Amino acid sequence: MTAPAVSRLPKLDAQLLASGHKFPQEVAVAPPRELPEKVLQFGEGNFLRAFVDWMFARMNRRGSFAGRVVLVQPIAAGMAKQINGQDGLYTLILRGLSDGRIVEQREIVSAVSRCIDPYQEWDAFIACAANPDLRYVVSNTTEAGIKTDPADAPDARPAVSFPGKLTQILHARFQHFGGAADRGLVMLPCELIERNGDALARAVADTAGRWGLGDAFLRWLEEACLFTNTLVDRIVTGYPKDEAAELTAQLGYEDQLLVTGEVFHSWVIESRRPLEAELPFVAAGLDVTWTADMTPYRERKVRILNGAHTMTVLAAYLAGKETVRECMDDPVIRSYMQQGIEEEILPTLTLPRADLDAFARSVTERFSNPFIKHYLLSISLNSVSKYKARILGTVIDYQRKQGRLPPRLTFALAALIAFYRGREIRDGALIGRRDGADYRIQDDAAVLEAFRDAWQAAGDKPSPDACLALVRRLLGRADFWGQDLTATLPGFDAAVAQHLSDICTGGVRAALERVA
Repeated sequence: MTAPAVSRLPKLDAQLLASGHKFPQEVAVAPPRELPEKVLQFGEGNFLRAFVDWMFARMNRRGSFAGRVVLVQPIAAGMAKQINGQDGLYTLILRGLSDGRIVEQREIVSAVSRCIDPYQEWDAFIACAANPDLRYVVSNTTEAGIKTDPADAPDARPAVSFPGKLTQILHARFQHFGGAADRGLVMLPCELIERNGDALARAVADTAGRWGLGDAFLRWLEEACLFTNTLVDRIVTGYPKDEAAELTAQLGYEDQLLVTGEVFHSWVIESRRPLEAELPFVAAGLDVTWTADMTPYRERKVRILNGAHTMTVLAAYLAGKETVRECMDDPVIRSYMQQGIEEEILPTLTLPRADLDAFARSVTERFSNPFIKHYLLSISLNSVSKYKARILGTVIDYQRKQGRLPPRLTFALAALIAFYRGREIRDGALIGRRDGADYRIQDDAAVLEAFRDAWQAAGDKPSPDACLALVRRLLGRADFWGQDLTATLPGFDAAVAQHLSDICTGGVRAALERVA
């Protein structure tokens, strides 16, 4: 007796969209159109597909952009085969909270035309330079990928680094169009580094100079091309492995490129030339901010979003929490975070208060997202440099404006020191203890050694005086904080030491309740 045939779901591709297949009502479907390729995108991963490509698709649905994105696989091993196997189509599921309500959006994104593997399809890659419709370059190749590589060569097929590949495209375009000023490209890098466009411009110019491509090309880069600085913000959780079978059954088709993320999105673009008319993101209802100076927006994100993470996660972990969502479900920890944001962080920022309040509300909603499991130990990596970058500037500005120290951000440093309590470095991590179980503290070796030695000197049950000595020893490390905090922030060491003593004697939960 033969087994019954197993019915297979159809695969998502252009043929399925053209077949009249009945998609679920909640899935927004916009069939792909034969639109010109206006965007060259270095990177085919989840983030760009759930962020930038989704934005271009939104504009296409409104008829305001009329262009598609050709992806470039940035390294030899990539996703070109899978993407082309689905004709560039994929499903994006966005989930989260909005005004306290659970929101879910499902749509098939159809802005991607194809994906080129330049390691196997060099001619197709370099031919993009001659496309008269090409106007924009998008990238997300990590911080390392925005640096030049000594192995790069102009005749490589392709160059090793992303700046090398981009230089090859730009120079080929310069040659094909005879250096025409109206054929320059607009770079929209999405790498999570400060002033990413400036870094990319330097990398391309350095590469062009090293390759001897000539002064005329360098002038064309400066005058005809535009390197914008951007700040991107959306949590993209990627392919939902744990839910894949259930979601596939709901969708009624197979999608190997299914990607999930949060509803919130923000893209701040700093440009020295006006671009809003040709890139009508805002008119399409997208949260894109055009500005001549992104500094206050970057400061808003770093101090509110990142600062709230850093001020909360270490104390919360010591208090028994595992995820950010658990923090938001705990009234004491939530109050501590919200009061820290509203009373200590927001008063130090320069954007209008209404803008800051709205951003702060979005942050607490994002942290409460039931669809995202963000582990505190993952966020705890390199917390010393994070405190310096995300919180220390707020502490300094707050004291200057208010004439006193911010109590919760001061407590946050005490919680950091308590979290970094350990006597043994094992496999590159300082080993801490919580409720009788080990946890790994990961940071630079010099940081871990300094905290280990300071805690060894303080003893198992440090007195208030021992806590003060420990704090002064650590706050005096200008190599950690960029300055000797015992000298530049009067009273900071004593305030941090008092909080640390409270944590050591009564536990972090009781200490949190005092400042929440």
